[in-house]
Amino acid sequence: MKKVIAIIVAGGKGKRIGADISKQYLNISGKPILAHTLKAFEDCNAIDSIIVVCHPSDMEYCKKNIIKKFGFKKVIKIVKGGKERQDSVRNGLDAVPKSCDIVSIHDGVRPFVSQSIIKKSISDTKKAGASVVCVPVNDTIKEVLNGYAAKTLQRQKLWAVQTPQTFKTEIIKKAHKKALEKGIITTDDSSLVEILGYKVKVVEGSYENIKITTPEDLIIGEAIANRLWI
Repeated sequence: MKKVIAIIVAGGKGKRIGADISKQYLNISGKPILAHTLKAFEDCNAIDSIIVVCHPSDMEYCKKNIIKKFGFKKVIKIVKGGKERQDSVRNGLDAVPKSCDIVSIHDGVRPFVSQSIIKKSISDTKKAGASVVCVPVNDTIKEVLNGYAAKTLQRQKLWAVQTPQTFKTEIIKKAHKKALEKGIITTDDSSLVEILGYKVKVVEGSYENIKITTPEDLIIGEAIANRLWI
């Protein structure tokens, strides 16, 4: 049986949300966003262990007020985040034990990921080596240059990227190593794997698997949480 570890990336400070604390510690339905996220992976029987990556100044807070308070047993390490998200993921990967076969990377502020999506991303990765959760875009997308519409893109070909993004361990570690050596920077781990020449399987996600980024997202998140009884 392949061992699967989830890396939950929660290293941001959430400046766009305008709060006094990092957005992952804000409450939705009476519980911190990060606690909701961790519970999804804690409860998933396809996940063996969890590594949390958080801002260096938040490490003790995260340990005391999230991991211990809510009794997450699968969390094996809390790792310091880096300057950029890519640095944080790499730090998380450095903490992955050699016994791990598959790594599932997920945003700490995507609290509504479902068990079925997590499991599907893992099963597809076992076959394909890499997978990324996405949803078809609903809006027409235009390419804009200097304030003018330059091109209308074909909507049926466009998918919005979510997480988890799941990989065989050796593939994602190799991708991040090359990116560091070549100075390649992206906001998306699957992009680094594509650069290596690997095909990344697309797993259809959910429009409820939102990333909490703005104050408006908190309102939407409360509505989703109340409907799902989280």
